[in-house]
Amino acid sequence: MKLGWLIVTLLSAGVADAALERVAVSADGKGFVQQPSGHAFQPWGVNYGNSGRLIEDFWDKEWDTVVQDFHKIAGLDANVVRVHLQFGKFMQASDKSNAAALAKLGRLVALAEEIGLYLDLTGLACYRTADVPPWYDAMDEKARWAAQGVFWRAIAETCKGSNAIFCYDLMNEPMVPSGPDGKWYSGKTLGGLDFLQSISRDLAGRQRTDLACTWIDTLSAAIREKDKQHMITVGMLPWVKGWGHLFGFVPKDVAPHVDFLSIHLYPDTKKPDEVRKALSECAGHGKPVLIEETFPMSCPIQELEVFLRESRAMACGWVWHYDGFTPEDYAQRAKAGKSGPADFVWQAALQSFVRLKPEMTTSP
Repeated sequence: MKLGWLIVTLLSAGVADAALERVAVSADGKGFVQQPSGHAFQPWGVNYGNSGRLIEDFWDKEWDTVVQDFHKIAGLDANVVRVHLQFGKFMQASDKSNAAALAKLGRLVALAEEIGLYLDLTGLACYRTADVPPWYDAMDEKARWAAQGVFWRAIAETCKGSNAIFCYDLMNEPMVPSGPDGKWYSGKTLGGLDFLQSISRDLAGRQRTDLACTWIDTLSAAIREKDKQHMITVGMLPWVKGWGHLFGFVPKDVAPHVDFLSIHLYPDTKKPDEVRKALSECAGHGKPVLIEETFPMSCPIQELEVFLRESRAMACGWVWHYDGFTPEDYAQRAKAGKSGPADFVWQAALQSFVRLKPEMTTSP
């Protein structure tokens, strides 16, 4: 056992002293509270990965890696971990879920409970399209939605009894087609993964926002068959200058169909007003706003910090990224001469994550 991880484990052990309370939307619709205490809760977390890997790539043979990472994340004073669940790993057939994968998910939920972390469970992921079952992509819209419903019923059945579930995120960055002959995926990869997925291949004369909301309602109903309490959201791409809501999920239309709005925002030095406009599109719809993804990908860390401080006027939670290393780990890699250019960005970002937590999670 590495000394650094032992220290992190000891520091984070106190987080789990008290049992987790379920998180819900506050009565005024502006934020989150823990129930039954009524204490305010502000999500401050990370999207989970390890060395660029998806969790299903290693949680069978490297469970200790998951355990160590979750302890490290708690040691960074995070309270939410966003975990991305791959459709192909959780489904054996269109009408049959994978019992082994669900058992592993149950083990992950138990780990979160033990450490004192909440899970943002994002489902239906098809990030590595080579892992997507051929039968899934051969389906028409109706059959595909039905299979997605089977997926979410199984996830909800597994997780319904745990207060460690912060929310169910129906899909990461779904798209609505603009016409016929669409594709299920964007065809554009980042780090070898395709993070965008269409909910249909053909509008068939329907309005894009209507189709988005019908899809949300369909999958939400599947979840509510098994779990009537935990919150439901969907991870949305932002409004973009010149393109508007290109992907068809418009915050004002989506808001009545979810428990809170989740938006993915990455400030860009070359487009300083874009993220601010995108965030403003989520405000004023009677639902809390979570910035479910952010990171200094296209700006210096200082610019990200300025934006995040400003965002407190509209957002009430923030989720960054984590890839298996803490700031101290990156420092050790640098000392050993093993660092690459990306390591310095990661280190600076996570140092900012730790530094900003007290400021961002107190009342403005």
